[in-house]
Amino acid sequence: MLSKAVVKYIKSLQLKKYRSQHKAFVVEGAKSVLELLRADFELEYVFMTESFYSQHRESLPEGLAFDVVTEEELVKAGSFASNNAALAVARMPQLPPLRVNASELVIALDDIRDPGNLGTIVRIADWYGIGKIICSETCADLYNPKVIAASMGSFTRVQVHYIDLASWLQQHSGRFRVYGASLAGESIHTLHLKPEGIVVLGNEANGLRQEVAAQVNQLIKIPAFGKAESLNVATAAAIIMDNFRRNPL
Repeated sequence: MLSKAVVKYIKSLQLKKYRSQHKAFVVEGAKSVLELLRADFELEYVFMTESFYSQHRESLPEGLAFDVVTEEELVKAGSFASNNAALAVARMPQLPPLRVNASELVIALDDIRDPGNLGTIVRIADWYGIGKIICSETCADLYNPKVIAASMGSFTRVQVHYIDLASWLQQHSGRFRVYGASLAGESIHTLHLKPEGIVVLGNEANGLRQEVAAQVNQLIKIPAFGKAESLNVATAAAIIMDNFRRNPL
């Protein structure tokens, strides 16, 4: 049974203030919790339903400490409208210092505010074998429950670094090819894109900030064939990454 104190603690982690204070975050749902349990994260709590345990007990880590609870208890503690599987509280990992190799393909995000977009982009990065995402300090928080949910477990494999993006790009100018997604850019269909460099995607409404755009070597765009004014930034990220991966070195 989940105590009132534990429920209160889990609820508090829905707010960034308390996630930062406790250095912990919540993971909900079967897929995300299973991915978490297979990864190297320090766990504070793991709760699961009897049916989830029966279905996955053979694949659970040996020696895992967990409590069996009801679906109603999981819903009461978490942020999901329904959860018949599992919920876990994990410690935030200590990331190594950000280092990018010249031969690496990296996504950079400038002021991406929507948690669903960030989580989906983390999942896209994982799909295309991209191990690092560089976020401006104004991007959505990786450990927001909506980001974790949208990433579908990919948060366990992709490093997400928060930095002063414009300053970092300026300090490392000349080391990498920096591409910026923009409606004013050159069509990616006309370019021979190698899977290396930094690809910067801007805010959902306003695009790249001026100080970030100033550090870009080349503006690129997805050509339109219909009448839609724009694409969702996560959709655009997937299309752009696919084009970069079409031509391996």
